[in-house]
Amino acid sequence: MSVQERKQRERADRERLIVDTARELAEQQGWDAVTTRRLAEAIEYSQPVLYSHFRGKREIIGAVALQGAAELAVAVRAATAAADGPRERVTALARTYLDFAARNPAVYDALFQLDGGLPYAREDTPEPLKDAFAALMETLGEVAGEGVHPGLFTEVFWAALHGQATLTRAGRLPAADVERRAQLVVDRLAVL
Repeated sequence: MSVQERKQRERADRERLIVDTARELAEQQGWDAVTTRRLAEAIEYSQPVLYSHFRGKREIIGAVALQGAAELAVAVRAATAAADGPRERVTALARTYLDFAARNPAVYDALFQLDGGLPYAREDTPEPLKDAFAALMETLGEVAGEGVHPGLFTEVFWAALHGQATLTRAGRLPAADVERRAQLVVDRLAVL
């Protein structure tokens, strides 16, 4: 291994450490607790080293969002691949999405609530975000209905799940009814 390759590997390892530490801190204490000073202390590097990877908290949030998007895509694809039939795939998608949001609130916020400096729904949208949407559309396109654009249907279905996830977490909707609400969205929106 050349010196250059070793330095690149070490840089990538440091960057992963920063993102993983920010994510862990945010999941434990919320995004307000994630500061460059606290991150530098936690990873045992100076703040200038941290700034050599990210210009600030906004970029770190964006990096966590990209990591989360990739994880969400994998989880949705795994759940839908294990389901038999369109209705079962859509139900698995809805459950997996809501479960991901509940189990990873800081990541979910980085993806959909906070400004991570990432462009959404544009040509220059980063691939992990496009892939997460594609993972949803692969299943939802099956049940969009005749004459309905699969992308638009996916946006509407996703918006319904997102609303449930955020309102439930905020205590605006009773957590006990998560499953019933998810099934209602599947039953009312999915054309089978």
